[in-house]
Amino acid sequence: MKHGKKYQEAAKLVDRAVMYDAAEAISLVKKTATAKFDETVEVHIRTGCDGRHAEQQIRGAVVLPNGTGKTVRVLVFAKGDKVNEAEAAGADHVGGEELIPRIQNEGWLDFDVVVATPDMMGVVGRLGKVLGPKGLMPNPKAGTVTMDVAKAISDIKAGKIEYRLDKANIIHVPVGKTSFEEEKLQENFNALMDAIVKAKPSALKGQYLRSITLATTMGPGVKVNVAKY
Repeated sequence: MKHGKKYQEAAKLVDRAVMYDAAEAISLVKKTATAKFDETVEVHIRTGCDGRHAEQQIRGAVVLPNGTGKTVRVLVFAKGDKVNEAEAAGADHVGGEELIPRIQNEGWLDFDVVVATPDMMGVVGRLGKVLGPKGLMPNPKAGTVTMDVAKAISDIKAGKIEYRLDKANIIHVPVGKTSFEEEKLQENFNALMDAIVKAKPSALKGQYLRSITLATTMGPGVKVNVAKY
């Protein structure tokens, strides 16, 4: 893959042979962000897990203390009193059965996170083929299947992110924007790493965290020293 001049100049600032301390890595990532827009700072964690085994799956959520810098649109599947509760808590869209054809047939996906009350999961389950591949399916582990829709919405709006293994057993998550101060990115990174360390599957033998890389949307990757975790 050929990279542009800006990327090549930025890449010169990063020593690929070095495992940086998290604070240094964050500082470098901010320096190497050259795009004209406010890039997202992402963390990519390669694990020693084998996601094909249920007991080695990792999935959960963590509220980043300083948010993600992104406005998150929340869709809630609810009925009865929970509809009003969701609307009062600031959900962007609330509905039930009537949303199925809109999502299935019209391709409406004007939301970033889906929350559902447990009694609506039968309805939401019919959208599995659409929401599943996009990582939008509500899940109790991530706190998105709950009767407390108000808390779920406020957590998500405050900067709650979901983490899970992809097919290559890597976790990819945003921890803020390049416009964030270094301290704020560091706090978010620490909160994420604490959650990931706690989520280590007890069935796993061998090394849990193989590598941690920080990068911006368009910038080069910076390796973080895994030994600390």
